Amino acid sequence: MNASQDMSILSLILQASWVVQLVMLILVVASVASWATIFRKSQALKQVRQFNESFEQDFWSGQSLNDLYNSATQNAKNGGPMERIFASGMREYKKLRERRINDSGTLMDGTRRAMRASFQREMDEVESGLSFLGTVGSVSPYVGLFGTVWGVMHAFTGFANMEQITLATVAPGIAEALVATAMGLFAAIPAVTAYNRYANTIDRIANSQETFMEEFTNILQRNVSGPSASATASGY
Repeated sequence: MNASQDMSILSLILQASWVVQLVMLILVVASVASWATIFRKSQALKQVRQFNESFEQDFWSGQSLNDLYNSATQNAKNGGPMERIFASGMREYKKLRERRINDSGTLMDGTRRAMRASFQREMDEVESGLSFLGTVGSVSPYVGLFGTVWGVMHAFTGFANMEQITLATVAPGIAEALVATAMGLFAAIPAVTAYNRYANTIDRIANSQETFMEEFTNILQRNVSGPSASATASGY
C-alpha cells in the first residue's frame, strides 16, 4: 500500500482504532439523522406558514365566525395550527353561551384558556425535532474531540516501540485521529445553522399566533358587549 493510499480518508478510517471507528460511526449516524430532520422540518414549517396565512386571509375576508368555525371543525385534521387554535376558542365560547353564561369576563377567560391550551399543543408539535438539532450541534464537536484525543493516545502508544520516529510514521496516526474532529464538525455545523434558522422561524410563527389570539379575543369581546349578543359571532 503506497503513501497516498495510506493517507486516503477511507484508509485512515479503516486503520483507526475500534474506539475511534465507533466515534465516527456515531457521528455519521447523527449527521444522517440531523439532515433528515432538517429536510423534514423545513417542509413542516413551510406548510405551517402556508396554512396559517391561508386561514388568516379567510378570517379577515369578512366571513362569519360561525362559518369559519364550521369549516375549521370539518378540516380539523388537515388544517393549520392557527385554524385549530381558533376552533378551540370558538368551541369553548359557544359552550359557555349555551350554558347561558353572559358575563363577558367569564366568557373571555374561558375562551383564552382554551386557546392558550391549544396554542401550547400546537407549539409543541411545531418545535418537535428542534431539540435534537440543538443536541447534535452542541455535542458532536465534543464527541469528535474525544475520538481525536483517543486516537492521538493510541498513536503515541504505538510510537513507543519504534526506534526511529519520523514525520512519515507520525502523520498517519495523527491524521486518523483528526478525521474524528472533522466528522464532528461536519455533523455539528449544519445542525447548528438549521437550529438557529428554524428557531427564528418558530418564534415568528408563535408571535403571529399570539397576535391572532388577541385579535380574535377582541372581536368576541365586541360581540359580547354589543347590543346583539345573541348573534354569537355571526359576524364582525
